[in-house]
Amino acid sequence: MSGTAAAGKDKAYILWFEELGIDDVPYVGGKNASLGEMYGNLTPKGVTIPNGFAVTAEGYRHLLAEHGAMERIREMLSGLDTHDMDNLSERGARVRRLIRGLEFPQDLREAIGEAYKRLEQEYGEGCDVAVRSSATAEDLPDASFAGQQETYLNIRGLEDLLEACQRCFASLFTNRAISYRHDKGFDHFSIALSIGVQKMVRSDLASSGVMFSIDTESGFRGAVFITGAWGLGENVVQGAVNPDEWYVFKPTLRKGFRPIIMKKVGGKAIKMIYTRDSKSPTKNVAVPDEDRRRLVLDDDEVIALARMAATIEDHYSAKAGQQRPMDIEWAKDGETGKLYIVQARPETVHAMKDQAVLRKHVLREKGPVLVRGQAVGEMIGQGKVNMIKSAAMIAQFKAGQVLVTDMTDPDWEPIMKIAGAIVTNRGGRTCHAAIVSRELGIPCIVGAGNATEKLATGDKVTVDCSSGSTGFVYDGLLNFEVEETDLGSIPRPRTKIMMNLASPEQAFEKSFIPNDGVGLAREEFIINSYIKIHPLALLRFDELEDEQLKTRIADMTHGYADKGEYFVDKLAEGVGMLVAAFWPKPVIVRLSDFKTNEYANLIGGALFEPHEENPMIGWRGASRYYSEDYREAFGLECRAMRKIREDMGLENLEIMIPFPRTVEESKKVIDTMAAYGLKQGENGLKVIGMAEIPANVILAEEFLEVFDGFSIGTNDLTQLVLGVDRDSSLVAHVYDERNEAVKRMVRQVIDVANRKGKYIGICGQAPSDYPEFAEFVVECGIQTMSLNPDTVIKTTLAVAELEKRLERG
Repeated sequence: MSGTAAAGKDKAYILWFEELGIDDVPYVGGKNASLGEMYGNLTPKGVTIPNGFAVTAEGYRHLLAEHGAMERIREMLSGLDTHDMDNLSERGARVRRLIRGLEFPQDLREAIGEAYKRLEQEYGEGCDVAVRSSATAEDLPDASFAGQQETYLNIRGLEDLLEACQRCFASLFTNRAISYRHDKGFDHFSIALSIGVQKMVRSDLASSGVMFSIDTESGFRGAVFITGAWGLGENVVQGAVNPDEWYVFKPTLRKGFRPIIMKKVGGKAIKMIYTRDSKSPTKNVAVPDEDRRRLVLDDDEVIALARMAATIEDHYSAKAGQQRPMDIEWAKDGETGKLYIVQARPETVHAMKDQAVLRKHVLREKGPVLVRGQAVGEMIGQGKVNMIKSAAMIAQFKAGQVLVTDMTDPDWEPIMKIAGAIVTNRGGRTCHAAIVSRELGIPCIVGAGNATEKLATGDKVTVDCSSGSTGFVYDGLLNFEVEETDLGSIPRPRTKIMMNLASPEQAFEKSFIPNDGVGLAREEFIINSYIKIHPLALLRFDELEDEQLKTRIADMTHGYADKGEYFVDKLAEGVGMLVAAFWPKPVIVRLSDFKTNEYANLIGGALFEPHEENPMIGWRGASRYYSEDYREAFGLECRAMRKIREDMGLENLEIMIPFPRTVEESKKVIDTMAAYGLKQGENGLKVIGMAEIPANVILAEEFLEVFDGFSIGTNDLTQLVLGVDRDSSLVAHVYDERNEAVKRMVRQVIDVANRKGKYIGICGQAPSDYPEFAEFVVECGIQTMSLNPDTVIKTTLAVAELEKRLERG
């Protein structure tokens, strides 16, 4: 311990990270206390932290006391009105000028100089450091103080370090920090500022970003969400770039698997790098197109970062006695290739949320879409647009307006808190606008690209972030409602209530609805939305003669030498998100069930699909899988499912085979799956058949010798029992799942499955559409019912009541 520290932390001007722990917030603020806590406890566990020291809060108080500045600051802030932007701006500027003009006391100057010299001995003369503010009340569970004070990067030499420290001290009184403290009820004079001086990670030569040990949108606690871009991390934090994104599933990560369940390439148009100008030590430059199109981390690095995030969360959770999600900044050193953690703080939005109440914003009407981007907040807001192009204009903003701008930074916080909604051109889901809007409970769309071109001051708009990862700005003030459900009051009936899902983007959010898993996870949405290319066009890429088509596919599959691997990865990620969201509950994934005309609509699909007069009862489902004309493409699906179960460790995935026409055909499908390494029974893999053809019911005994169970598909079963094309409007009046012939088929297959001790569920539309049909299958003894998410709660209540009546009867 240094001599100054030995005299007592409360009197020391300098404390090294090795001397600090999380209980030292009163001396060095939240950032520095956390860095010390991790440096001392987590370095042995593989969490790498660059060394550094803290200029303590005592140093700040000493500077002010030496010049009698505290009383002068009190006078300057007397009569402060944080809602009057001109008043706030003028007073804040006066306080900052005062502090920046104070001369450092000699003993404080010498203490900083000695500490920097020690850092030079470790890292080299004139070593580059990051200089970060760390307020003594920051990072409390209900207040993040994120970005309220300043950070300075690539600072070299004692004189520049002292100047950066002085500017940090002054930044305790930025306009946004004054406003934030006032609104949170903190006394300006009971809070002091510490400064973290930390060896820079040369991420200007590589990449950096932000990660959370929780999903920032839904509050799903099972995933690490990582964002990253080229260069220094300020661009990601500020929202100046649209970063790359990843999700990693923590429960199986901790078991040694590699569960990267999502990857997304961001725009990354600019990067921040070093300069040789001490007055402007960093600058932004354009990123070359080739680098913009590739991810800034490889899979090994993503897994390494996720493990560090899980280790950090586990440590802080153990100290808190409850799960403590964390907000973490990371950087990769371009000289050594090593990954580092440079900051960690508690996540402050979802950690404080009441998880017992499900709130859902529901848009009751639609209008023309003006702008779209990444949704933040799962809410809806509306009002008149106010286009604010710079912080100098913020005094023009009025409460309830929709803030539209290129990007925000912490100077904008005083008006963000009164906005009806926020829309920015740039930024990702961990940028400043996203973090602050979540904390304030305001819907926000980031990365919209052209919002400042498409919208104008005075436009009346509705900002909808309630429908998944894409947010929409609609023309007009549209009707919406907020529905609240007390989850604690929802009973769990004996009949298991599962969900039908297709969109990975909604999986985390929907997992909070009381459920027993997913009875039908459809691949078609993922193939259509994320892959878009026919699997045979990928497998036969080199043989394609259409150069325009080849160029299009090559562009979409950039970075994949093996085009088939693109299909496997994207399908595994999309389905993996669905399976992870509901882990460890069963998720039954139905293998692809496109008809030939639907396959033909995929890119390159017309080259490989025959024309059929009636695709509905043509070459679909099981019949394709073992066919020599499609078998290899089916192998890609099998590889994706294996990746989910074996690489990601998600063994709660079960397989469903659609449209199995004959028992013999079903056996061929099982054998084909096994040939591609997806073996029924291996590591508990269950293979469920769809019961949607009359033959499935008539020969249920025989089919259930092949399958581990049946899931009734009432849509196709009704069509084939009644001989009705369900796509034809001419006979739509005949199509009805409640027809007695259909109901007898349903009752019969339920009886057989129960008698044989096999799984029997229902995943067709009927129970979601007709409460009386749901009651019917419960009376028949159905084991599980899979419903559309919006009907789960009301059907759960109805089924629980029905079961009570049946018991009484």
